[in-house]
Amino acid sequence: MSDIDWSQVPAAIWRRYRQGLRPVTQPDPVKWEDLQGIDAQKERLAHNTERFLRGLPANHALLWGARGTGKSSLVKALLNRYRDQGLRVIEVDKDDLINLPEIVDSIRERPERFILYCDDLSFGVGEAGYKPLKSVLEGSIELPPENVRLYVTSNRRHLMPEYMRDNESATMVDGEIHPGEAVEEQVSLSDRFGLWLSFYPFSQETYLAAVDALFPEVADREQLHREALQFALARGGRSGRTAQQFFRSCAGENGY
Repeated sequence: MSDIDWSQVPAAIWRRYRQGLRPVTQPDPVKWEDLQGIDAQKERLAHNTERFLRGLPANHALLWGARGTGKSSLVKALLNRYRDQGLRVIEVDKDDLINLPEIVDSIRERPERFILYCDDLSFGVGEAGYKPLKSVLEGSIELPPENVRLYVTSNRRHLMPEYMRDNESATMVDGEIHPGEAVEEQVSLSDRFGLWLSFYPFSQETYLAAVDALFPEVADREQLHREALQFALARGGRSGRTAQQFFRSCAGENGY
C-alpha cells in the first residue's frame, strides 16, 4: 500500500497491478454550480456530506438512474466543494472491491473524512464481488470506521439485474406478500445504503437550461436551442452529458 500525504492530496485511485493507491494531483475540475437539472439531488447529497464532515451520523449513498444525468459528476464536484474541509475521495473499480478491507485499514486512523467511490457499479447473477462491500457498510467483528462512507453510482436501483421470473417466487402468508430469495438478495445489498438518490432523463426544458448555462453569451437562443435539440435527437436522449457533448462540439464556432 503506497504512502500518501493526505494532508496535501485530495484523492487517490486504487491500481490493482501495483496493489496500491495512486495519488490524484489533478482531479476533474467540475464545479458544483456547473451541474444543472439535479438541484434536489445536490441538496440531499450535500446535506449528508456536511453531516459526515462535522462528525455527525451520515449515510452511505447510492446514486442510481439514467446514464449521463450527472451521477458521477456530482461526486467529483463534491470533492472540489469540500476538499478544503477535509474531504478526501478514493476511487475503487468494481473488480478491485476485494481490496476494500486493506484500503480501509490504511485510512481508518486518519483525521480526514474519506468517501470510497465506485462508479457504474452492478453485479450479475451469481457474482459474489459485493461481499467486501458489506464489511464497509455494516462492519464485521470490527465496527466500520466512522471516517469512511461509501458513495456508489449505478444504472440499477438494486445493483443487480431484476427479472420478471423473480417475482413469481413470491409467496402469500396470512394475506402478506413475502418476496422470493432472488428478490431478497437484490434488495439486501441496496438496502444497506441509507441515502438513495434517483436520476432521470432530462425534460426538454431542463436540457435546454443546461445548454443555456454552458452558452451564457449567445444572443440567438432560438437557434442555439434548435441545434441543441437536433444534437440530442441524434444522440438518442437528453441529459447533462449530452449538453456537455453539444458544447464541446460547437463552442467557439458559428458565433458560439
